[in-house]
Amino acid sequence: MKDDRILLAHGAGGKKSSELTERIFLNYFNDPALIELNDMAVLDLPNGRVSMSTDTYVVDPIFFPGGDIGSLAVHGTVNDVAMAGSVPFAITVAFVLEEGLPLNDLDRIAGSMARAAAEAKVRIVTADTKVVPRGAADKLFINTTGIGIIPAGIQISGKSAREGDRILLSGTIGDHGIAIASAREGIEFKTTVTSDSAPLNGMIGELVDALGKDIHVLRDPTRGGLATVLSEIASQSSVGVEVKETSIPVRDAVKGACELLGYDPLYLANEGKLVAVVAQNASERALEIMKGSKYGQDACLIGEITVENKGKVILKTAMGGKRLVDKLSGEMLPRIC
Repeated sequence: MKDDRILLAHGAGGKKSSELTERIFLNYFNDPALIELNDMAVLDLPNGRVSMSTDTYVVDPIFFPGGDIGSLAVHGTVNDVAMAGSVPFAITVAFVLEEGLPLNDLDRIAGSMARAAAEAKVRIVTADTKVVPRGAADKLFINTTGIGIIPAGIQISGKSAREGDRILLSGTIGDHGIAIASAREGIEFKTTVTSDSAPLNGMIGELVDALGKDIHVLRDPTRGGLATVLSEIASQSSVGVEVKETSIPVRDAVKGACELLGYDPLYLANEGKLVAVVAQNASERALEIMKGSKYGQDACLIGEITVENKGKVILKTAMGGKRLVDKLSGEMLPRIC
């Protein structure tokens, strides 16, 4: 890492983010729970295990088709905590408000957060507010921490993928990224693209209850998109990942927007989708559960874990060829969460 200044790309969830984490944070923060490099930390407590995650939401604009910064903060926190197979139960929130923010906007966002928390069945248990001078922030930022209880015997982690496992995706990709891009740039499409921001803990709970140890990895492909998450799983588990391009669902409106704007949907952010790596013998049941969920009706099988090409993701293209898929390099679309 040769950079001597922070770049927008350092916040994109791709290569630059990994380089920053390794160069700075892992150099000083070397707690065993942190160095797993999952979306959450798993902590062993005297009476059981919990998962815990913290995040900061700086999305621009703060209101977008399908959601706003408030519901996004709740959904994102709940989902990160749940990716350990846990049951999220509490969230803390902190607001950084810019002088001049309309109180009606703050009221709207707080109401959105309350409704999102009620749907996800989590409590917002503490809150903090700071106000900075006009121009020192961009309307408002929200910091959250979430915590959940992990059922006994569940060991779900990015390092647990095994040869022969099947890779499932809970629905279409790229919706959130295009919703943000269109709202930010004022671009209108024939069909409105709305964010997929949603709580996934209900679906995850059903998967864990039904399949238990047959679920090996759960990840939500947010910053850096599906390609980056698959690359991280391949690296963490030291396995090969092989997926079919034709099996990955993308809405026609998102495809059209990507062609217009020069984006690759594999790298666009999603805020209401999950990747599940499950044992081969459990894949049909897992897919059935996902399809039966409110937020998994477009779930599908997209690939499998292999022993070849360890640490790499191979995409079987629609044209019949193969290409290597890496983590997002640089910044595709800043401030999407």
